Amino acid sequence: MTVDLEKAVNSLDRTFETWSPPPGPAPARVLVSALIAGLVSAAALGDVFGGGLGINVVIAAVVVALAVLPSARSAGRVDLTGAGFALAALCLVSVGAVRDAAWIVGLCMAASVPLISYALVGGRSWTHVLAGGLALPFAGGRMLPWAGSGVRAVARSGRGPATLPIIWATLTAIGLLLVFGALFAGADAAFRDLLGHLVPPVSVGTSLWQVLVCVAVIGFVLAATFLALAPPPVSELVSPPGRPAGRWVWAVPLVALNLLFVAFAAVQATVLLTADKDRLLRSTGLGYAEYARQGFFQLVIVTVLVLVVVAVAVRYAPRGSVADRAVVRSLLGALCGLTLVVVAVALRRLYLYEEAYGWTRLRLWVHAFELWLGVVIVLIAAAGIRLRAAWLPGAVAGSAAAALITLAALNPDGFIAQHNVARYNETGKLDTQYLYGLSADAVPALRGLPEPHRVCALEHFAQRLDHDEGRLSANLGRHRARAIVADRAVPTESC
Repeated sequence: MTVDLEKAVNSLDRTFETWSPPPGPAPARVLVSALIAGLVSAAALGDVFGGGLGINVVIAAVVVALAVLPSARSAGRVDLTGAGFALAALCLVSVGAVRDAAWIVGLCMAASVPLISYALVGGRSWTHVLAGGLALPFAGGRMLPWAGSGVRAVARSGRGPATLPIIWATLTAIGLLLVFGALFAGADAAFRDLLGHLVPPVSVGTSLWQVLVCVAVIGFVLAATFLALAPPPVSELVSPPGRPAGRWVWAVPLVALNLLFVAFAAVQATVLLTADKDRLLRSTGLGYAEYARQGFFQLVIVTVLVLVVVAVAVRYAPRGSVADRAVVRSLLGALCGLTLVVVAVALRRLYLYEEAYGWTRLRLWVHAFELWLGVVIVLIAAAGIRLRAAWLPGAVAGSAAAALITLAALNPDGFIAQHNVARYNETGKLDTQYLYGLSADAVPALRGLPEPHRVCALEHFAQRLDHDEGRLSANLGRHRARAIVADRAVPTESC
């Protein structure tokens, strides 16, 4: 294991040492596109701290995509797979305009970076997916000399036929907009109000933030362009196929593991089918909720470890004869099927715990993660039918993106609030402080609370949403919440 790890590290070092930049300095059109993208993003995201994320983040994402697209097309990076992952990344970024929950918005935006990185690198192997997804941050460091040489080339040229006109046109347009915009704002109060919503108030803090956004977006565009024009030599990281082990040396451990899984599944069936579950569980000294909570995370770890076992088994499995391939398919297929039983047991345990103690963000996230692991097991089982599936790495990465988009579309905070409200109506148990800590996405579900909890909850969110929000910060979750709290009744007692 130590030798293999050392070889992997050495291969990674050699890959980055041999990662060559694009031929020549950064083209002037690339530098101008990055500058325009930075300026537009800085203007759109200038009022993030005052108004929050909304349409502004979609505008910035579209501008960045348009800045990178010409270079990606010229390098032949725009194919069906790359376009699909780029579209998934754009969907994840757009969550900022739909949801108010910072945790899901931040998670989606963080996940969009490796998707964009892989879309620019391409490839179908596990090495391409993993290394390609991590390449963009490294490209950010390697593009600096390339971009610097481009800036120096533009400066030395003095007046390029395609560079200075674009720069002067951009600066002139900005100057004209500032001058005439100020005059129109002074001439008409309605137009001044429109500009007040579109243009964030100018302050030292806002200006500093806009400069940081501009620099960050310029760096991101240049790094993505560098990656599209000169992807790393990821293929050099592909390790040769493992030497097949003997059939029985390979099969005996898997047979033993399958038998262990069968025993576990039999015990779970006994617990599930027995009529008096409490009497059965009294021997363990645990209640049903404690029994559900105690083993859940162990079962999640079991699911992850099965993926590792399958990966190692496939690498060293003998496939030379029909009998060998039959043994591989049967044992790995049985292991995948039994792992789905473990996934179902884990989800059942988590659901029982949620019924007893309510839903939280962590429990919903873990629930979604375990469901995605189940999807991965199904994909692996499908790939095992032919023992060859070039589509599997991309499908696993795509399923992760689809799972996160689905979670965002579910409206996590609204889902949590809805189920906790239903639980209160059934049991009378309610954690109001936790509900008050949710985002504005939860407000529609809180209308189902009985009085006085409903009016107190709406009053709490009305105070949180009592601030002006520019049109560029328009957010669907906050818009719906404001419409609901605007029609709330005034509390008749202290909340």
